[in-house]
Amino acid sequence: MAPKSADALRVPVASLQRRAPDVAQPVIVDVRGLGKTFKKGVRAVDGVHLQVRKGEIFAFLGPNGAGKSTTIKMLCTLLRPTDGKASIAGFDIETSPREVRRRIGLVFQERTLDDQLTAEQNLRFHAVLYGVPKREVEERITRVLAVVGLTNRRSDRVSKYSGGMARRLEIARALLHTPDILFLDEPTVGLDPQTRARMWADVRRLRDEQGVTVFMTTHYMDEAEYADRIAIIDHGRIVALDTPARLKAQVGLDKVLLSTADDAKAAAALAKKGMTAEATAKGLVLKVPDGEAAVARIVGAAGTGVRNVSVHKPSLDDVFMHFTGHEIRPEGAQDGAMARAWMASTRGR
Repeated sequence: MAPKSADALRVPVASLQRRAPDVAQPVIVDVRGLGKTFKKGVRAVDGVHLQVRKGEIFAFLGPNGAGKSTTIKMLCTLLRPTDGKASIAGFDIETSPREVRRRIGLVFQERTLDDQLTAEQNLRFHAVLYGVPKREVEERITRVLAVVGLTNRRSDRVSKYSGGMARRLEIARALLHTPDILFLDEPTVGLDPQTRARMWADVRRLRDEQGVTVFMTTHYMDEAEYADRIAIIDHGRIVALDTPARLKAQVGLDKVLLSTADDAKAAAALAKKGMTAEATAKGLVLKVPDGEAAVARIVGAAGTGVRNVSVHKPSLDDVFMHFTGHEIRPEGAQDGAMARAWMASTRGR
């Protein structure tokens, strides 16, 4: 179901419970100069450096073609890098691919469940692929279904599931072999806002209660707000990496938009008080460190009737524009090659 407006996609950021990376925790994803060049010299990933610590929710934010999925493919051992190094939970992605795959869970953008099987049957098949000990399968299935709130739908065929329920089952499946890190590649594409919010509540609970590290890719600005840290990638390069708050702080000041009965008179009055107001088609714009705290002072100094006042704080849209020079480009559909390669790589474990 498509959202009715852009506001419908907005996340209640204050409730996201982000936290700064705990430097006491070990580095679980270590990427140093990772690169991938395809035929005809196409440089898809260009010297990526990053570290993710245990217990983080880490977001890879960028448009279609930026290099997100290519990087994920390399980290998940589906694609060999042409240069650089990377390790997952201490295991090199090139020299120890089986050890890496045992320690990761992967949820694709493309749906990969068997619709004609029940939730339980899908999970049992995954348990066989991953060599989960038979004595532990039942307990693990019960646990992961409870984590994503699907206990009561255990015996239902997946064909009866909504899109959001299917996505949550895929997360449960990825957790069945108790991975150290969960990779989510554009996990909420096609989901309605309410289902997206429910899914991210599940993901935060995984981090908080199960200690799972989450590495997600997304092109949704509001979705990246869920992350403890964000790496912005464009044209194969990371152009910024920090917490959402610190990235926004690098963009600039808050903007106060003021509409008055006489904008020219208000601008002159504000100038006398040492405040610079820029005239725009929508009114006067003042740039200040704390817009909400400055509103009363600005209104009091305007010297004329104020019709409307609003505060705009830097957003991740502003951050992306600041570091890349353009707005995020629309995301294209995944071709399914990543999902097929992963399923092939798990056979014969």
